[in-house]
Order: sequence, then structure tokens, then C-alpha cells
Amino acid sequence: MTISHDLLVVAPELILAVGSMVALMIGAATGEGSAKLVSILMALLMFLIGCVVVTAEPATAFGGAFTVDAFSRFAKLLILGTAALCTIMASNFFSLDKQNRFELPVLIGLSTLGMMVMVSAGSFLSLYLGLELQSLALYVLAAFNRDSVRSTEAGLKYFVLGALSSGMMLYGISLIYGFTGSIEFSAVAGIIVGSGVSIGLIFGLVFLIAGLCFKISAVPFHMWAPDVYEGAPTPITAFFTTAAKVAALALMIRAILVPFPGAFHQWQQIIVVVSVLSMWLGAVAAIGQNNIKRLMAYSSIGHMGYALLGLAAGTQEGAKGMLVYIAYYAITNIGTFVCIQAMRRDGKPVESISDLAGLARSRPAFAFALSALMWSLAGLPPLGGIVAKIYVFGAAVHAGLFWPAVLGVLASCVAAYYYLRIAKVIYFDEPAKGFDKGFGGPGMGLILAGSTVFTVALIAVPWVLVSPAGVAASAILH
Repeated sequence: MTISHDLLVVAPELILAVGSMVALMIGAATGEGSAKLVSILMALLMFLIGCVVVTAEPATAFGGAFTVDAFSRFAKLLILGTAALCTIMASNFFSLDKQNRFELPVLIGLSTLGMMVMVSAGSFLSLYLGLELQSLALYVLAAFNRDSVRSTEAGLKYFVLGALSSGMMLYGISLIYGFTGSIEFSAVAGIIVGSGVSIGLIFGLVFLIAGLCFKISAVPFHMWAPDVYEGAPTPITAFFTTAAKVAALALMIRAILVPFPGAFHQWQQIIVVVSVLSMWLGAVAAIGQNNIKRLMAYSSIGHMGYALLGLAAGTQEGAKGMLVYIAYYAITNIGTFVCIQAMRRDGKPVESISDLAGLARSRPAFAFALSALMWSLAGLPPLGGIVAKIYVFGAAVHAGLFWPAVLGVLASCVAAYYYLRIAKVIYFDEPAKGFDKGFGGPGMGLILAGSTVFTVALIAVPWVLVSPAGVAASAILH
């Protein structure tokens, strides 16, 4: 392959990298007043790159280190879409607090670039490069509100624990390289099939999975999530729980299913344990939370457990179920965090669940949207959440994981309590002081409406997600 062919394959990533640098220069040249302009430009750029990604043909570049296929296309479209929406949310959020700075959309763009590299990784080298590019930008984003002690603390915690997880992952990759002699996914798979699974390789796989589990805040590597979600600015928390989770879960699918089919029985046991622990900790720990962002952190931990059941199945059906779950979760969460961001009283954000009392009386449409999103996250019919859980649990049962699936259903029933508690507070508790009108800026209402309509309509048109997810899964497991 020629260098021109390789550059053409990575054109979307190059466009985003160059566009982010141009946006940074525009912001530096025009000053703080350009934050709104830079945000709009970055959101439009991500939309245009999404159009390029849709038309991209399957190919590899740089000796197989970078892969473009239906799987990467599915993941990139989700990442770009949620990143663009989070950019709009962030611009509105910081405008309200008079802290809008042009560096914010640029950092989101650079983090998105790392995510796109991650989901196209064909070797452990490109995997690590993409992961670190994403992480370095996320560390800064978590602490972006420098006037907030909570935000600064969140950024520091995420940086320290993130550096630890990156070290663990790098150590695991070095062990895998040492015992197989290759860092290419396809080559590692062939070597394992030919020579078997050694003890050293198992240790490397354990460290690799531990590092990846940190990125999705799965138990027992979840300890950073509640504090970081609570302390980070709301749109940044939304970015953590949507685009970043999509990228990390997609990376887990590619980095485990492609190089390690020959070690299936070894890694399946690890994933099943992590999945069950995550489902139950997310279900139980969220019950006592009153801060809605901390509750969403534990909710995220639980949802990662459900998604990992699809990975544990180790089948094409499981990968498809996991992708359906990722997409549903990301789109529903975007709407949820728009609600959290829009809840203001006297110009200040409202983050306590008890403060939502009587929301249905003062803002009925807003209350309906938030309640519908909570109902969907609980996985209750007739909304879209039940569709995603059916595909994940069904794949687990078909793969022989009957008891993990049963434990998942029971955890989902327990978790429904805290989602429905929010709806109960909204509709039946005595009203608190009235909420500010509006959604915090242009476009926010449209994002919330789109997310709510998707949640309500998914059960009627599941093929919207299921069909492309099936095509994407078939690109990983033929």
C-alpha cells in the first residue's frame, strides 16, 4: 500500500485533526468572544466528517494498524453525533455561566479524534495511541471549570486513576507482545490458535481487560466515576457518558474478539464476573443517591454491566446486541443530560432529585420528557430500553450464560426503583420553588425532543438500530 492510499483511508481523522487546529487558531486570533463561533464550526465539522465516514469503503492502512469497516463506521457515527451534540450543550452551558472559552470545543474535537482512532485500531500500538489522545483531552475537560473546586478535584482524580489504568494496560500489551511476538490483532489471533494460550498471555490479557474496564467504569474499576460525574461540568459529564463510553465499549469489542478468539474461555470468565458485579453495584448503590449526577454515574456503571453481557457471549449475536445497547444508551443519555443541564432555579443549576418536586405542574412537557427517558433507562416496556435489553439478554442466553442473564434481569428490576423514584418526585411530590423557563439556549429543546422521540419510537421501529448493528457485528465476527 502507498502512503497516499493510507492517508486517504484516514481522511476523516486528518480532517478532524486539521479542523481542530484551525479552530484553535481562530479562537486564539479573535479572543474569548469567538467561543460560540468555534463551537458552531466544530459541530458542523463533525457533521461533515460523519458524511465522509458514511461513504468510506472498507480498507486498511499502515500495515493493518488502522481498519475501516462497517463496525468502525457504526461506532464513529455514534461518536461524532454525540460529540457534536455535547459541543452544543457545552457552549450553552458555559454561556449561561459566563465562562464560555474557545478551547472547550477544540478539546472535545481532539478527544473525538482519539476515539475515532481507537475504534479503527488494528494493532495494540494504534489502540494505545488513540486511547491516550482521548484521555489527555478528557483530563483537561473534567477540570475545565477552574473556578469550581469540585471540577478541579474531578479532573485530578480522573488524571491519577487514568494514568494508573493506562500503565496497567500498557503492561498487559507488553506481556502480550512478549508471549506472541506481535502487536497486530490478526497476527496475535493466529499465533494463539497455532501455539495455544500460555500463562504469561493470560496475565497480559487480564491487565489489558483491567485497563479497558477502567475506561468504561466497570466494577471493580469504577471508583472514579461518581466523583468525576458529579464534579465535572454537566455537558462534559454527558460527553463522558456518551461518546467516551461508545468508544471504549467499541474498543473492547475489537480488542478482545479479534485478537483473542483462541482464549475465549479464559477471558469470558473475567467479563462475566465484571458484568454481574457492575449490574448489581449500579443497581444497589444508586438507591441512596440524591444528587442526580451521582445517580447517573451509578446508572452508567450498571448499564456497562448489561452491555458487557453481549461481549461475554462471544458471538455475532452478542456483538450485535452490545452495539444496539451502546447506541440506545448514548442517545437516551444525551436527552437525560439536556434535562439535567436545563434544570435551573434563579439561574443556578438544580442537581438534587428532591428539588424536582412538582416539576410536572410548572413544566409538563419537560417533566414528560425526563420521565420517559428515566422509564426507558429502567428498561421497562413500551419504551426503547426494553428493546436493547432483550437483544443483550437474548444473546447471553443463547450463548449458555443463563444465570448471568437471570441476574441481569433481577438487577434491572432493582434498578427500576431509582428511575421510577424520579418520576414519582416529578409528578406526586409537593411542588418546590418554580423552575426557570427555557432550555438554556437554542438547539437544546431540539436535542431533548429528538432523544425523547427516539426513546418512545424505538420499540415500533427497532430495525433503525438493529439492522446497522447487525452489519457492524458481522464485520468483526464473520
